[in-house]
Amino acid sequence: MPAIAPRGNGRRAITEINMVPFIDVMLVLLIIFMVTAPLIVPGQVELPSVGQAARQPDRFVLVTVARDGALRVRDGAQGGEGEPVSLRELPARVRALQGEPSADGQPAPVIISADRRVTYEQVMQAMDALQRAGIARVGLAVRQDGGR
Repeated sequence: MPAIAPRGNGRRAITEINMVPFIDVMLVLLIIFMVTAPLIVPGQVELPSVGQAARQPDRFVLVTVARDGALRVRDGAQGGEGEPVSLRELPARVRALQGEPSADGQPAPVIISADRRVTYEQVMQAMDALQRAGIARVGLAVRQDGGR
């Protein structure tokens, strides 16, 4: 029987990935982030200020969004809560309250006022309904004290 000669010098190639350098790099990065995280000062967002018109318009339509999402519409010159209206009826009711365009040819502006706990989506639905109906000059009511 012939003798079988061993091939090579008994070494085999390592086919696995060595994880030790990877773990070392990750630990160094972790330490760097842990040291630098307390040094990062949280930035404050500077909100844009609201410009004031020279004077408040004589006529405007006020759309109020209540906490529960209910819509009310009233003529801004008149007091009271306004009449309840659905989102579908909103554009027609606003057009009726706007009436004829003023002397400068512009219809009465529409101001949307919302409760502070109302979701952004509900306000945007009202704005979208007015925009789709072609109603121009829609604005948002803001608090002058900075919202505090």
